[in-house]
Amino acid sequence: MTPNILRKLAFAMTASGVVVSAQAEPVNYAIDPLHTAVRFGYDHLGWTYQQHGFDTLTGRVMLDRTARTAAVEVSIDARSVNTGSAIFNGQIQAEDLFDTARYPAITFKSNSVKFEGDRLVSIAGDLTIKGITKPVTLSVTRFNAGPHPIQKKRESIGADAVAKVKRSDFNLLKQLPMVADDIDLSFTLQAFKE
Repeated sequence: MTPNILRKLAFAMTASGVVVSAQAEPVNYAIDPLHTAVRFGYDHLGWTYQQHGFDTLTGRVMLDRTARTAAVEVSIDARSVNTGSAIFNGQIQAEDLFDTARYPAITFKSNSVKFEGDRLVSIAGDLTIKGITKPVTLSVTRFNAGPHPIQKKRESIGADAVAKVKRSDFNLLKQLPMVADDIDLSFTLQAFKE
């Protein structure tokens, strides 16, 4: 073999070894709060569809792309609810809804995930609101993993996911049934390798 072919072969073997070792282990990611959001929407008296969100959350994601396993933990500051109205923010934090004085955090912790090929398609886990924990499955509508498009040297993951829950399951009873029991949840998540 010529020296040029040997160099190319050695480079290919080294490169493939790096890729295999990098993807064969779980990788931990810290959630980027600037590009992560949790929103909730519901039918309001049959007149409008209201959408609100939370401004503060933290969390981590573990992803092993080779083994097709993942784990997600998110903690949302319920006191950071943002409706666009300070008065309404206060009403939502009151005892008959989120009761943030006693339960300042909403948490989600995954217990299983489903992949189709290399694509994460669902995350099942436990959602805790007001100290009440219920199983919830998030349907992942978008999933990307790899070098960040702008910060190319940083490994990143991005995902969008949705779920439906009943607020009565979490003792959020105010104005039922005039204001809908069914709540649409949406998550937009970006995280960077730690």
